[in-house]
Amino acid sequence: MQLRKNFIVVAIACITMPAYGKAHIGVVSDTADNPAVLLQQGFFVNSSKPPKKTDSLGRKSNSKKYFLTVLPAFGYTLQTGFAGLVSANIGYYADKSPEAKMSTISTSVTYSQYNQIIFPLFADIWSKGGKYNFISDNRYISYPSDIFGLGGATDPNKDHTIDFKQIKFHQTLLRQIKTDLYAGIGFYYDRFWDIKVIEPQTRLINVYLQKEFGNSQVAIGPTFRILFDSRTNQLNADKGFYANAVLRQNFTELGSDDEWASLLLDVRKYINFPRGSKNTLALWSFNWLTPAGDPSYLLLPSTGWDDQYNTGRGYIQSRFRGKQMIYFETEYRYRITSNGLLGGVAFFNIEKFMGNLKPYDNLLPGYGAGIRIRLNKKSGANLCLDYGFGNGGSHGLYVNLGEVF
Repeated sequence: MQLRKNFIVVAIACITMPAYGKAHIGVVSDTADNPAVLLQQGFFVNSSKPPKKTDSLGRKSNSKKYFLTVLPAFGYTLQTGFAGLVSANIGYYADKSPEAKMSTISTSVTYSQYNQIIFPLFADIWSKGGKYNFISDNRYISYPSDIFGLGGATDPNKDHTIDFKQIKFHQTLLRQIKTDLYAGIGFYYDRFWDIKVIEPQTRLINVYLQKEFGNSQVAIGPTFRILFDSRTNQLNADKGFYANAVLRQNFTELGSDDEWASLLLDVRKYINFPRGSKNTLALWSFNWLTPAGDPSYLLLPSTGWDDQYNTGRGYIQSRFRGKQMIYFETEYRYRITSNGLLGGVAFFNIEKFMGNLKPYDNLLPGYGAGIRIRLNKKSGANLCLDYGFGNGGSHGLYVNLGEVF
């Protein structure tokens, strides 16, 4: 099983309305779990009057409206079976400046054929003038998931299914230091409980794994984050640079099972290639490290368990896991039609997992290609259909709304 935003989605209905005054319903959808990435960017928002002045994304610079969008949908993957979901989003601008970033609050509820439940609540709030940015990433999951052990030499045919519930509560406050540069602190809380090993190969393995995992796993601690983002379009960047570093320290005094630290380094570069064309060479370095201590199994770095569930196209989520994760991906995005309605991509990624600075195995490559269907001309939002391949005959279809990185 794989918790990933690769539903083939069919929208049943879309209700869009402008709402005035204070936002009080607190609903939107997390881009990692469902198609509400479109809602978060306001792609279904309609205006009855032409704007007096617009920015590069075509929005009103003098708009005071809050925009509410609701989208029921359903999807299917081999990992989840059929799944139904309802997503909702509210977006607004804190001030009238054309440079103002959109604040969003989103949520959704997903229920799958295999009794999986995914309930995210995400908020990305900007203050007037853009000096402060509050990010709240929360999630409840009740989700069976396949696991394969540790390292890169595990047998893909010897997986075990575990079931668990998870609460994720990640809060961050950033302050602008200068143009495109932000820094701040946060508080992260992660709890897994009702952990059960199901469908074991033998009773002995069942007992062993259950003893290893226990019934619950908890991590609590403060974070420090620094962010630089010069991308012109965060949804579909064609130029610019992005760098994000998050240092997390978990303390037993706060309720963590163990004391350990993690360091996340996420760097992306977008290059117009060939120069003057509409094509983009995108580069992504994602390093998920454990500089101190030993996280519990479910909190170790793992394929497809980044915040957006996008690493490792070509492999199922949780396929590889280790104390240190080194990851690199490159993708070439090109236009097929001159108006950008249809495009294509070719991608290659490689990952490596380590224990205590000792490699478990060789580099683990993934590669593939896909098509892009433009959903919104102004925002550049794409429907992404990719097919990826990995070692050992691993392969699969990956569907995203908005670019993978």
